Amino acid sequence: MATEEVLYWPGFFGYMGVASALIFANAGAAYGTARSGNGLAGMAITNPSAAIKNIIPIIMAGILGIYGLIVAVILLGQIKSPSEGYSANMGFAHLAAGLSCGLSSLGAGFAIGIAGDYGVRAVGRQPKVYVGLILILIFAEAIGLFGLIVALVISTSVTK
Repeated sequence: MATEEVLYWPGFFGYMGVASALIFANAGAAYGTARSGNGLAGMAITNPSAAIKNIIPIIMAGILGIYGLIVAVILLGQIKSPSEGYSANMGFAHLAAGLSCGLSSLGAGFAIGIAGDYGVRAVGRQPKVYVGLILILIFAEAIGLFGLIVALVISTSVTK
């Protein structure tokens, strides 16, 4: 009678999914915050009264880091020891979930950073552009939200 072999490497991929969600999402949030903050600082020189109104891109970039944190906590709760039946399928699914959230948040951070930089500078010169800026930022944020949703679907639908 053959004994069933216990696989120890699937946990590596599960934890790589956790790390990917956190690292890439926070890198996107950091880039979006830095780039938008740069634009805000440049705009505040010419129009200081509009500075507080234009912190929206910075706030939206920060939300991307929260997406990564949510996925990382959910994935950590699902990773088990090999003896409890953590399979290769689950490890790869958790890696896919982490990459889905992390990389889409990274892309959203780039979009928010670039649009926020140029957008707040434009609003500083022409306040009528503000509604257009907000719409662009909402669509950029939606990229990260889509990654979060896909990550949640992947992580909750996986079985042994």
